Amino acid sequence: MNESQIDLAHAVALGSIGDEDRRAVHDLLDSGDAALRADFDREVQQTREALTVFASASAEPPPPALRTHLLAAIAENQAPATATHHHQQQ
Repeated sequence: MNESQIDLAHAVALGSIGDEDRRAVHDLLDSGDAALRADFDREVQQTREALTVFASASAEPPPPALRTHLLAAIAENQAPATATHHHQQQ
């Protein structure tokens, strides 16, 4: 694989691929080169595994009160929207 193809594999693994790159990946995978496809798939998998290890190593549990605060904020934001939505339907 060349550097451009490796970059495409990394973009696929990150889920950050645009339309132009998506076409390039499609062309690469449809090229009929089984070894290239296997190398590409392996690179995507290895990148995903590395990202998982990295994320796990740096992850910290959220503060215990975060869930309560988020649910309260959601409840506050939904109440006016529901009232407005109900009013518009009448």
